[in-house]
This record gives sequence, C-alpha cells and structure tokens, in this order.
Amino acid sequence: MSKNIKITLGSIYLIILFGFLYFLLSKFDISRIDDFSYYKNIQVSLDELIGKNLILNLILFFIFSIIWVVLLGFGSPLVLLSGILFGKWIGTIISTVSISIGALSLYIIASYFFSDLVNQILKERFSKYIERFQKNEFYYFFAFRFAGGLGIPFFLQNVLPVIFKMKNHNYFFASFLGFIPGFFIWNTIGAGINKFIKETNEFSLTGLILSKEIYVPLMIFLALIASSLIVKNKFFK
Repeated sequence: MSKNIKITLGSIYLIILFGFLYFLLSKFDISRIDDFSYYKNIQVSLDELIGKNLILNLILFFIFSIIWVVLLGFGSPLVLLSGILFGKWIGTIISTVSISIGALSLYIIASYFFSDLVNQILKERFSKYIERFQKNEFYYFFAFRFAGGLGIPFFLQNVLPVIFKMKNHNYFFASFLGFIPGFFIWNTIGAGINKFIKETNEFSLTGLILSKEIYVPLMIFLALIASSLIVKNKFFK
C-alpha cells in the first residue's frame, strides 16, 4: 500500500475518532460535573431508558462498543458503563462479546492496512517473544489478556499480535476467555456504583468504597492484579 493512501486512511480515521469523541462529550453538562443530583437524574433517566426496551439497548450498546474499540477507545470505561447500564451478569456478557469482536475488527484492520507501521513501532521491543509466542499463540495471548495486557494501553494490546501474525480465531477466543474475569469485576463495580447513586442522596467517596457492592469486587480486583503479576513473571519475564 502506498504511503499517500496510508496517510489518507489514517487522516480519515483520526477525523472520525475525534468527531465521535466530541459528540460524546457534548452530551454532558460540564458545569454540573460536581453536582451529585445531576448524576442521580442521569441514573434515573438511564434506568427508564434501558427498562423500556432492553433488547434494543443491548443491540445499540453492542454496536457502540465495537465502534468504540475500533476507534482506539479505552476498555475500562466501557466495561464499567455496561455494569451501570445492564448489571453485572448481562453487562459482563454483552461487554465481553462486543469488545472481543471490536478488538478482532481492529486487529484485522491493523493487519491489513497498518502492518508495516505496527511492526516498525512494536516489533523490536517485543522481538524476544515472537518465536515463543508463535509456538502456542492461543495459550500465550490468553495469558496476556488475563494478565490485563501487562500494563500496555488497550488499543496497543489489540494490535500487538500483528507482529506475531496471529490467526483470527485464536485471537478472538483467547481475548474472549481472557477478558471474562476482569470484565466481570469491572461490571460488578459498575452495578455497585449504579446502586449507590440510586440509594444515596449525598455523595461520599468513603461511603462508596465501603459499600459491599464496591469493596468486595475491589478486593477481588486486587487479587486479580496479584494473579496477573504471577502470570507476567511466569510467561513474560
């Protein structure tokens, strides 16, 4: 692919990304960002909206999640949002499936259009893993996803396998299974935040953290971090 075509596609991609982010941010009243009643009003409106047509809203969230991930969006806010909107169980299912598909879509796009750029940026840094990874790509990428991507930004996690030329089906299922533990925790926290906003008239950070719906998944999250460090030291030292 010629340099001019890559520059054009990259420019179009960035225009769409920033336009999308501007649209999202324009829907929030920045002047009321410290007003807890504003969030309660949002929570009530969201509950009413989701309750009117759950299936439609799941479909919309599914499509939105795929687009968000393809446009290099962060994973954690999206997973937290799914817990707030749909609860921990449905939220975990819809976020895991949609984000896995979104990540695969981004991987395919990066493999087809930007493989030279990805290799130029990442291959030298991760060259010592290429031979090991290619021997059992599913196993190592599952461990990589389970370990939270080893602190690598989410969009880079999604395109990193380009340097390993990973098979699409291994990419998807390793991502899907590796995402489940962490995504369940984030969705549980999101559902807990939703319940806290619904039942509380005044915001208290201490009250939020000490609520059972928050501190229990936080403790599990810390245990998951400890587990990810073990995985990191074992497989990616």
